[in-house]
Amino acid sequence: MESPSVQISDWLSKFDKALGDGDVTAAASMFAPESYWRDLVSFTWNITTVEGPDGVSDLLKETLTQTRPTGWALDGDATEAGGIVEGWLSFQTGQARGKGHIRLKGNKAFTLLTTMTELKGHEEQKGFKRALGLVHGIVPGRTNWLEDRKREEEELGYTEQPYCLIIGGGQGGVMLGARLKRLGVPAIIVEKNEKPGDSWRKRYKSLCLHDPVWYDHFPYLPFPDDWPIFAPKDKLGDWIEFYSKIMELNYWGSTEAQNARFDKATKEWFVTVKRENETVTLRPKHLVLATGLSGMPNVPVFKGAENFKGEQYHSSKFTGLGDFKDKRCVVIGSNNSAHDICAALWEHGADVTMIQKSPTTVIRSNSLMELDLGPIYSEEAVAKGITVDIADMISASMPYRMKHLGQVGIVAEIKRRDADLYSRLENVGFMFDFGDDESGLGMKYLRRGSGYYIDVGASDLIADGKIKLKTRVTVRQINSHSVAFSDGTELPADLIVYATGYGSMNQWAAELISQEVADKVGKVWGLGSATTKDPGPWEGEQRNMWKPTQQEALWFHGGNLHQSRHFSQFLSLQLKARMEGLPTPVYRLAQTHHKM
Repeated sequence: MESPSVQISDWLSKFDKALGDGDVTAAASMFAPESYWRDLVSFTWNITTVEGPDGVSDLLKETLTQTRPTGWALDGDATEAGGIVEGWLSFQTGQARGKGHIRLKGNKAFTLLTTMTELKGHEEQKGFKRALGLVHGIVPGRTNWLEDRKREEEELGYTEQPYCLIIGGGQGGVMLGARLKRLGVPAIIVEKNEKPGDSWRKRYKSLCLHDPVWYDHFPYLPFPDDWPIFAPKDKLGDWIEFYSKIMELNYWGSTEAQNARFDKATKEWFVTVKRENETVTLRPKHLVLATGLSGMPNVPVFKGAENFKGEQYHSSKFTGLGDFKDKRCVVIGSNNSAHDICAALWEHGADVTMIQKSPTTVIRSNSLMELDLGPIYSEEAVAKGITVDIADMISASMPYRMKHLGQVGIVAEIKRRDADLYSRLENVGFMFDFGDDESGLGMKYLRRGSGYYIDVGASDLIADGKIKLKTRVTVRQINSHSVAFSDGTELPADLIVYATGYGSMNQWAAELISQEVADKVGKVWGLGSATTKDPGPWEGEQRNMWKPTQQEALWFHGGNLHQSRHFSQFLSLQLKARMEGLPTPVYRLAQTHHKM
């Protein structure tokens, strides 16, 4: 029996020969009937997954001549478990270098991941290629780093135009900005808040990340090894601010994008921004909307709301500051923000009631960390040599078509482990589910970006009756001092918080550019799984995220910190290639589905 390393090396050698010979049929025959090739930019100039030998054949017919792949080789030792042989690999194309991962069933490929890591001749200036920082010797009239940096800040956007404009200065915007900076792509980040990190600082004071530190590192500058497992929002805000400065990003705070249009003749955008009290027109070649999933608040309109005598606002405006003792508070919604806000109000002595219209997936944070993220994002994983980059690649190596299968088993164990919590929640009438196919919180996030709560304590307050609960109702109207419901009941209220989520990311495109462009792009986010709030057809990747869209030179970037970190690499390489004039033929440009 050949060793796992020999099996994969033999497969890669045969694959290399088939591709070198231009024999698409032979290459495709090396994949199992049920198989998946996920490519992140290296072959397709896209983020896409093809399935089965027919899908592989189609991809290679369209890309092989231009890509010219060579040098397929196993990196390190392969392993075997449960009949699956897997290992890491490296390869090159005519334009780039790449890394990947493969799983074999027998002598056939089950999954193949290929990712672009750098463009030949356009590598990041790091390591042996790092800048000297000064010219030794005596140079009359020389400028220093500070003078050069100030000149760049003064000229970019005025006498010099950025190649790329990023709208949104949260974690996604600064991570992409850092990647572009390292690649030498002139970019400006515009953010309506005054300082980097303000989008976190201005949220409710008890807010912390619900994802653990190992999942949330930034590119190039990982958190220190004593960083808290769950970062408080102000600490994260400070990190974003310092990161922006250290990475020398051109960050325009107190700047609001007002409108944008794409000029087909000049192939550039005209974007009007108001920078403090100055109106500036920027002309980037590419526009990135990095406004995030939690971008445009979804504020419901209820009859009589204008007559309410207390306070009412969307959860995005809740700061947790103020005197809430003995106040009657109604929180409409039952997902993450609703739970956090209800808990914060209860801690402040409020009489708080959560209004739940539909089921919520609830997973305890400890269970999520141990059973789901723990194998690759944890201190134990780090001790085993699983760095954040390796963890990201492991996560990326499993195609979306298969991800839910592993999650079903994890959810089953969580349900067994935390059965007492679910029983107590059920006893007080809280509605919960685990997704359409019992695949839990992670798949809900990928499919719809809503419908879940990572429990850090509020569920116990609900189960114990400390946070009151009203379910299976809708709001009928708002009265001057109360909220009336569809079942004929009424709750007195001094404060109403609408924890009703956020709209689709392409709403930003509609507002900034036009409804026509938003409709042209179609739905942003979701896999096309045909589950609740994620209508088909199957896409197999996040719709319109981090890759070309139907609107030329318009890109969407965002997601959680993990996604912002991982996919900023591939978005930055796509932009760099275009700036350098490299051919970037896009395989399977995303089709338009579900306009809003």
